[in-house]
Amino acid sequence: MPVMLLSCCFLVLLMPGPCFTAPTFMPAGDSSPSTEPQVDLKLATGYLRQYYDLQEEPAGRMKRSGPSFTSKVKDMQIFFGLNVSGALDSNTLEVMSRPRCGVPDVEEYSHIQGTRWNKNVITYSIARYTRDLPRNTVDSLVQSAFSVWARASSLTFVRSRSRNADIVVEFVTAAHGDLYPFDGPRGTLAHAFGPGLGVGGDTHFDDDEHWTAGETGFNLFVVAAHEFGHALGLKHSRNPKSLMYPTYKPSRSANLLSREDVANINALYSPVRGHPNYFSRFGWSSQQNPWLSGPLFPQLMQNKCASDLTFDAVTTLGDATFFFREKYLWIKHNEQYDIKEGPIANFMPKIETSIDAAFWVPRRSSAYLIHESMFWTVKGSLVKGKPRALRHFGFPAWVQDVDAAVHIVKTGRTLFFMHDIYWSYNENRRVMDFGYPKYISEDFPGVNATINAAVYKEGFIYFFVGPQVFQYDSTQKHVVGVEKANSWLGC
Repeated sequence: MPVMLLSCCFLVLLMPGPCFTAPTFMPAGDSSPSTEPQVDLKLATGYLRQYYDLQEEPAGRMKRSGPSFTSKVKDMQIFFGLNVSGALDSNTLEVMSRPRCGVPDVEEYSHIQGTRWNKNVITYSIARYTRDLPRNTVDSLVQSAFSVWARASSLTFVRSRSRNADIVVEFVTAAHGDLYPFDGPRGTLAHAFGPGLGVGGDTHFDDDEHWTAGETGFNLFVVAAHEFGHALGLKHSRNPKSLMYPTYKPSRSANLLSREDVANINALYSPVRGHPNYFSRFGWSSQQNPWLSGPLFPQLMQNKCASDLTFDAVTTLGDATFFFREKYLWIKHNEQYDIKEGPIANFMPKIETSIDAAFWVPRRSSAYLIHESMFWTVKGSLVKGKPRALRHFGFPAWVQDVDAAVHIVKTGRTLFFMHDIYWSYNENRRVMDFGYPKYISEDFPGVNATINAAVYKEGFIYFFVGPQVFQYDSTQKHVVGVEKANSWLGC
């Protein structure tokens, strides 16, 4: 069903700079541009200062006939495909009064913003919520807005509970600490910063607006999808069909992204720079997205539904589950059906090996990926520093690899499995528990084979043994279910 779009402008900030208060425009359906010359001039002057770098005269006044003013009007008319007269005709004033985004149009026109995230797994968090919608609805709409870009690219978005996430989403009002205050109801709706350190990527929504999930008020899904485009590094487009077009129409097709939007995000984040992305498989047919055809596509994919599929390591990481096999990776968001996949190095460029074991410690927002006698720490979505020796955990010198690892949130212990024995590591004290290693078969009856991978979810330990997965109840100490490993990838 088409989503009714917004009838208000919102501000997107690509980089810190001088802050001008955007003129408050009435929606075109509610009011036509004033015919009073002074009102027209005030509207146009504010618009051109905001979006076309019009400089204020020393005396603080701007003449309609001044050469700078006229040239800026022409720039604006060129951008929007209007008659280039330099005069404030009715069409020009009508465009100036439309709801729009706050990114200036005077930057050199380019599909691609000058900055990008130097990774394909990007974390986000929601630090402050709106009063207008239930929290779970906000969570769903924000996740759906990220999915718009995820489905069309190699990007994966992982929900984090930390304010150190790449993209921090907040609902705020008025002055909120970034030098770009909001202006109350029906002015600027939101703004986002381009990729980078500090506030880079952060996206703010004005909580003085009325946010909804439908066609009344301001649809959070649509605004967020546009804003996240800027948070990923995209500029505005001159194409009215593009999600990144600066002004909005009252309706849009069910597919928010135009072909141009898809091309731009893939040009910016293609796994192989200069080539299209071959991993976006959901939401676009081969006719809509020509990059999904061609000889490279099937060669890069692995058959996730093979009956004998096994995994080397499985771990949660935020709101996603990561499945490792040799040098390949599948990423499944826990509440979504789409799965990202490809060589591990596409998502974590520092890692060019297979992963033997992996586990996630939620209270540290960190995952640990083990290969033979070394391990990497992944915090947020970044591989931190160089790999460290496995002996860091307190293993005896003769332990040079492990088969599987899993962190049990309830006990604060991480269990490491090797052949028929296992160790228990106290994450609070950061030491191995006394009396280990112990035999797996004695403490986990029913699990009598080498464990390939393990993951802890919703109070159960899931042991991946060959192509099977054993659901283990550690309280009752027995296996309560068995399923195929490929079922975890939706097969």
